[in-house]
Amino acid sequence: MDSAEYEGKIASRFAAFDQDGNGYIDREDFSGAAAALLAEFGVTARSDKGQALYSGAEAFWQGMAGIADVDGDQRVTRQEFITGAAKRLRDSPQRFAEIARPFLHAVIAIADEDGAGVTPAAAERVLLVLGTDATLASGAAQGLDADGDGRIGEEEILKAFAAYYVTPEP
Repeated sequence: MDSAEYEGKIASRFAAFDQDGNGYIDREDFSGAAAALLAEFGVTARSDKGQALYSGAEAFWQGMAGIADVDGDQRVTRQEFITGAAKRLRDSPQRFAEIARPFLHAVIAIADEDGAGVTPAAAERVLLVLGTDATLASGAAQGLDADGDGRIGEEEILKAFAAYYVTPEP
């Protein structure tokens, strides 16, 4: 995949973060995603899990802003996102996963409804809430269960998340 194709792929990922569709990514996109996830799983914002999710969303926003918000206006434009992801994270997808880890850890805690791990069905619900196309969500959720045990672990999720957002597809 050449650089232009890669940047096109990354640009298409921008929409997933721009939850409200206003043309840029900001703190409200992350807190909005957290609120939608809490509503989907019936978890209150004031609960420990709810607070962890909001804290994780804020940490994720701060990490993204630190990498991509070049002009410091507390908004990440499409071009800043492309440049941040393509130029700074392409060679280090694990760095992106680490920025996302607090948020994803909290999402896992909410989606793991029985304490035995996230099921593909729960992962599909998360993906749908976060804006994944319904025709892709089920297959993507099933694909996260890399070892086929019916549960999705945090490392499987982090690896897939980093691959989806910052590494070239084969």
